[in-house]
Amino acid sequence: MPNSTLQQSTDIHAKALAINLEASFYGTFAEIGAGQEVARWFLSVGAASGTVAQAISAYDKTVSDDIYGAGTRYVSKERLLAMLDHEYEILLTRLGKDRGAHTRFFVFADTVATRNYQGTNEQHGWLGFRFQAEAGGEPNQILLHINLGDSTAQLQQQAIGTLGVNLIYASYHQRSSPDAFLAGLFDDLSLERLEIDVLELSGPVFAGADSRLWCLNLLRAGMSRALVFDSEAKVVEPATPLRKRPLIVQRTLHGHPGPSAPQVIEAARQKLLAEGIPTDREPLAVLELNAQNLEGPAASDSAELLALIEQLAPLGTVVVSNYPEGYQAVNYFRRYTAAPIRVVLWISMFLHLMEETVFQSSPGAVLEGFGRLLSTDVTVYVAPMQKDALVAALGGFPEGLLRESAGRDLMTLDDFLPMPPLDHLFRYLRAAGHIVPLEDAQAKA
Repeated sequence: MPNSTLQQSTDIHAKALAINLEASFYGTFAEIGAGQEVARWFLSVGAASGTVAQAISAYDKTVSDDIYGAGTRYVSKERLLAMLDHEYEILLTRLGKDRGAHTRFFVFADTVATRNYQGTNEQHGWLGFRFQAEAGGEPNQILLHINLGDSTAQLQQQAIGTLGVNLIYASYHQRSSPDAFLAGLFDDLSLERLEIDVLELSGPVFAGADSRLWCLNLLRAGMSRALVFDSEAKVVEPATPLRKRPLIVQRTLHGHPGPSAPQVIEAARQKLLAEGIPTDREPLAVLELNAQNLEGPAASDSAELLALIEQLAPLGTVVVSNYPEGYQAVNYFRRYTAAPIRVVLWISMFLHLMEETVFQSSPGAVLEGFGRLLSTDVTVYVAPMQKDALVAALGGFPEGLLRESAGRDLMTLDDFLPMPPLDHLFRYLRAAGHIVPLEDAQAKA
């Protein structure tokens, strides 16, 4: 056995055994879709009779519907909550009278889709833990949405087992601070194996805690690649807003105008609709913040970053990511939609990226970047800016990169002067419609 595997087994073994040896913890494990990987740890390390009231796996869909109710997707937050509600109520009804005075009851539940034989399915899941911090107390709850990255279903099941044990142990022993909890939650795991993109907290022990700040902390800690916030600035499962939608993605870079002009987004929407591509869903505006490029208070203070997200949320779905390259963000969106994606850049941002990736690098770098970005149905819309706003964003006028016209202050993509030999490439990209000016966006930054 490799040393890393031995270390993992020892650490998780110790956590599960510590829970089993604590006489006041007692509860139910309900797991669907990936076997009973979490319950297995507690049943195998010894002393399980002191902790496990029941372990159930309603794997058959008809059986699951009969127990938890029909009408929801099997891997969904709604199904997870139905499982927690049902099992917690039964646990208290059956055991509350005899054991309630000295027992901290809990229910652990998960509903997961691991890799199918072809590897073509969405490999993700919901995990939840409802627990009493003290005997007879009101329940507390932690919900997680995860994406699985291992190459086989067996490895994904092992990762779920590890995460489940970590979640239960951290909920009882490491919840004093977000940092302590998150460190314990991700013990013996990595972002390559598993990413967490939703974390929700409720109950008396989390009174005053903002789940969104904990989510931003886990993103900064390298436990997630991206978080998705809805119009109310709440963290949601990415598929909820993104699935099968045409997307208008406005990227932001520090020092450049942010997506503060609704008319720019509307101009991009109208331009996409004018392309006449058949779609049965309205385009979704997405405002992407790159956590690695933030400067100022929001770069290190999650509360400041959350305040920025709250400002942007009324304009569209906000995605905070750790992707340094544009094509990586597009690949992320492609997990959820095959519909057209249109990326909106201000002209200052476009020039900044060109200078950084083209003129300070090599022709090969820009060819690779555009090749990856445009390999699917992606078009870059470049929004114009007033000259003074562009100068402020770039710290000066980009001599040699833009032409100036007397009496005209609006700078557009048509004013871009690519240097040889890359001028041939950009003429091709323009002619092929991969990079187009957003002529109707006359908003000032």
